[in-house]
Amino acid sequence: MKAKDELGRRGEELAAQYLVQQGYGILERNWRCRQGEIDVVAEHEGVTVFVEVKTRSGLRYGHPFEAITIAKMARLRRLAGAWCDAAESGRRQIRIDAIGVLAPPRQDAVIEHLVGIF
Repeated sequence: MKAKDELGRRGEELAAQYLVQQGYGILERNWRCRQGEIDVVAEHEGVTVFVEVKTRSGLRYGHPFEAITIAKMARLRRLAGAWCDAAESGRRQIRIDAIGVLAPPRQDAVIEHLVGIF
């Protein structure tokens, strides 16, 4: 496995742990369909939350949130709709969040959570 893939998996695991600690229930991880993948689908206070996780080992290539472009946000919105269609559980309140994980080698990770990015 490539170092980048391992870093991404570590970031997603840390993000899921963080969400659970904040009172979220994890519904799905790495949900895939033809259109792409949602990193985490969670539930919090009756809201279905779709979470994009971006992880960096340092800031050399920018903050993790800088990787979330307008096109990426639009794709996340389409994916959230596809998930809701597949879940077939009727109308629901939804939200799209982002979690940035800064995980330098041999140091504790820093997690930032942006609520309602789109």
